[in-house]
Amino acid sequence: MSNTEKRDWILCPACGSKTRLQIREDTELIHFPLYCPKCKKESLVNVKQQTVLVIKEPDALTQSR
Repeated sequence: MSNTEKRDWILCPACGSKTRLQIREDTELIHFPLYCPKCKKESLVNVKQQTVLVIKEPDALTQSR
């Protein structure tokens, strides 16, 4: 790995602290379950060109009969 590659920590979308993952400029993640060890929450994210997008999943609806 060369020294010119830029690597950044992925920040938790809920609390803003560092997670245990680093991404490079060429990293792409689709529907990745990102876990934060600080707030103990899991978020579904997409990552492309060091931009993290949080995927909002709709809440489950109750079924009526």
